[in-house]
Amino acid sequence: MSKYQEIYNRLRSRITSKRIKANTYLPSENDLMKEFDASRDTIRKALNLLASNGYIHKAKGKGSLVLDTSTINFPVSGLTSFRELEDIGIIKNASTFVHEFNRIPADDEMKQLLNMKDGELYKVVRVRTIDGEKIILDTDYLISDVVKGLEFKHAQYSLYDYIENELGLTISFARKEITVIPATEEEKELLDMKDFNLLVCVKSLVYLEDATLFEYTISKHRPDKFQFVDFARRDKTQKM
Repeated sequence: MSKYQEIYNRLRSRITSKRIKANTYLPSENDLMKEFDASRDTIRKALNLLASNGYIHKAKGKGSLVLDTSTINFPVSGLTSFRELEDIGIIKNASTFVHEFNRIPADDEMKQLLNMKDGELYKVVRVRTIDGEKIILDTDYLISDVVKGLEFKHAQYSLYDYIENELGLTISFARKEITVIPATEEEKELLDMKDFNLLVCVKSLVYLEDATLFEYTISKHRPDKFQFVDFARRDKTQKM
């Protein structure tokens, strides 16, 4: 085993055993050089390996931030509301803050996305907090002629609960797109970004059982707290 791999393994062990706590910084490169009697190049190779495997985030001018490895498995393929994720125990110690709740005219972009000619939308912006940290920013655009009578209290609790249990509509499927994007200054103010500059962005077009498109959602997640999971089955009938 090379020297840098040995250092990597020892630092990784300290992180996974929580001897080095999440959201703290590793000792400086100079201190690590002294501790392990190693060159700067060797230390940097070990740190780069820790970073590439998701144990640390190297923040320019600040050092190596230890990441929380107890990430939340966030289902990609399902259509599960934040409240439902709480109910089944995937998310714990969570809360929702409604940052914006408005009824607005649909602009040209929203008309095109939601296949509308004219009409109004409910715009709902919510900040999701888990374990006291603001780490998800959800923006929902819902067609008001479909989701009738939506109120602030429904946004505070659960949009899908209102749509299905009070309006009697059946939410069926969604088309999703996942990208990684730079965080804006406003997003940095709304979320606890720490030293992160990027967000995982999940955009969804959501349909009812009769194929009515009723919602466009933009959900932005701080990258260290989630891993997006799916179940894939090989289909031999699909040939490359």
